[in-house]
This record gives sequence, structure tokens and C-alpha cells, in this order.
Amino acid sequence: MSKARTVTRRTGGTHSEAVRAPSPWLTVLSLAAFVLLIALGVWQIERRAWKLALIDRVEQRVHAPAQPIPSPASWPAISAANDEYRHVSVSGRFLHDRETLVQAVTEEGPGYWVLTPLERDDGTLVLINRGFVPSERRDVSTRRDGNPDGQVEITGLLRVTEPKGGFLRNNVPQHNRWYSRDVAAIAAARGLHDVAPFFVDADAGSQVPAGPIGGLTVIRFPNNHLIYALTWFALAFMLAGRFFVTFGGGLFRRKRFVQEPAGGSDAAARRTGSDAGTIVEPT
Repeated sequence: MSKARTVTRRTGGTHSEAVRAPSPWLTVLSLAAFVLLIALGVWQIERRAWKLALIDRVEQRVHAPAQPIPSPASWPAISAANDEYRHVSVSGRFLHDRETLVQAVTEEGPGYWVLTPLERDDGTLVLINRGFVPSERRDVSTRRDGNPDGQVEITGLLRVTEPKGGFLRNNVPQHNRWYSRDVAAIAAARGLHDVAPFFVDADAGSQVPAGPIGGLTVIRFPNNHLIYALTWFALAFMLAGRFFVTFGGGLFRRKRFVQEPAGGSDAAARRTGSDAGTIVEPT
């Protein structure tokens, strides 16, 4: 025989199960985290659009016909955004006795970039990255046959200066150790004046027999922004879903409620107030 346990609650109508409410601080922090994750996702979408535009712009510059390098009057306005990787040409005479070797790792292996000043007819200088030489050809005496005398014509890609040094390695001019192609520092170390604030990566067509290997410029722009954006968006919606499951599910749960008629035979004995009702829980 079953029994019924009667629990009386003061209520004016239906009874709802208590819902666990989140603390105000937890709500604020969750909302802030959600907004931050969404903002990061949007930022990555914007970065992706910028990167695609950059890749398209560089591709157009690299494959355009070679144009003369900018005139000295425009040198102060040279920038990576407007000028880097332009296909350019320049003529002059190499100053081989003032070359600089910059450490490099290429598809040919470890070695050095050979940066040599090119003196133009107007007396201005442009640093030319003639290309790569392996470590065993570091000494200029091993490659004199590859150092042309007289007037030369160089075509290649305009590159902006690389100040201070490479990753975790600073240039040390006083010891002739170079890890980046810092035009201003190289010019100061070699006593050069009227030097363009950029250098030119010579292409393969500009190299000479026994000279440095040209045409090794790496043009690569990693573009993982879409993956990053989807990751941030996914984390945002996972956070929102978790918050809803933890604190929002109780809003849709109702406890079974039975209210006896006011005129029932035993209602008066059970009522504790004028609006009391009875919850019947089977046992």
C-alpha cells in the first residue's frame, strides 16, 4: 500500500523548483570573455582580408616589368606598404672592397648574403644583395672572378631595411657580425654616404659566373587567419553554451504541484496560511 508524504508550501498559485542563479561576478566575467572571443574572431577575419590583399599586391609587384629605382627625392617616403618587392632596375659600378656579409640560411644551406654598394652616375649609392655564398666562400679571395668591374645593370626586388638584427641576435658592427640587412648600420660601418634607405635583392638574371647565387628571395606570407577566427568563434559559443546549460536549464523545469480545493474535508488541518497549498509527493 502506498503512502503519500504531504509537504506544505506557502504560495499563491503554482510552485516552481528553485533555480540556482549565477553570481554577478561570474556573469560579468563570462559576458566579458564572450565579447573578447568574438572580438578576436572578428579581428582575425579582418587580418585575413588584409593578408589576402597584401599577397595580391606583392604578386602584382613581383611580376610587373622592372622599373628604375625611386629617385633620391622620394627616398624619405619609401615604405614597406607602398614599395617593398617592387621589381626594379639600377645601374652603376660595384664597390667590392666595401662589401658586407650577412648570415643567411637558404635553400642552398647556411652561408652569407653578399651586400655590395653600387655607385650610380649621380654619386648616390644603393646596397645590392648580390646573392648567397656558402661559408667556404666567405673570403673574398675565393670569388674574385665573380666580382665584375665597370658598369653593370642589376634587376631585382626592392627591399626595405632590416634594422637592429635578426631573431634574438643583434648586429655587432664593431666585430663585423651581421644578422640582418640593416642599411643605415652597414653604411655607417663602411663609411658610406648618400645611401638609399633600401636595398635590392638581385634576381637570378643579374648573377655572374662564379659570383653569388641570386634570385633566392623568399616571398611567403602565412595565412592561417581563417582557422584562428573559427577557433575564437567556437570557443565563444562553447562558453555561451556552457553558461546556459549550467544556469539556464532550471528556468524550463517545473515541479509537479497539486492544490487541494479550499473546501476539502482535511484542508483546514493542513493549511498554514490563507493561501497555503499542498504538494503531494508519492512514496
